[in-house]
Amino acid sequence: MNHLTQQGEKQTCQSAKVSHSSSFHECKNEWPELIGVQGDVAAITIEEENSLVTAMIVKEGTSVPEDFRCDRVWVWVDESGSVTQVPRIG
Repeated sequence: MNHLTQQGEKQTCQSAKVSHSSSFHECKNEWPELIGVQGDVAAITIEEENSLVTAMIVKEGTSVPEDFRCDRVWVWVDESGSVTQVPRIG
């Protein structure tokens, strides 16, 4: 079960899967170093670096739900499959 909390303007997540002494937002939550990398490689890297999320590869221009999800990372790719935006939790 994931819980969304507000901290100022920034949304963060806490997960029941994580011990009480730790919270979800202490895990890696964005991957700027993956810009230009192939989407499938980026998705594997993201899931290896934060096992609490699922990386979803999405072609630029595709409509996606606008809800904030603590367990999801959109991996936006261009026609050649390269990552075009910083993947981040949401």
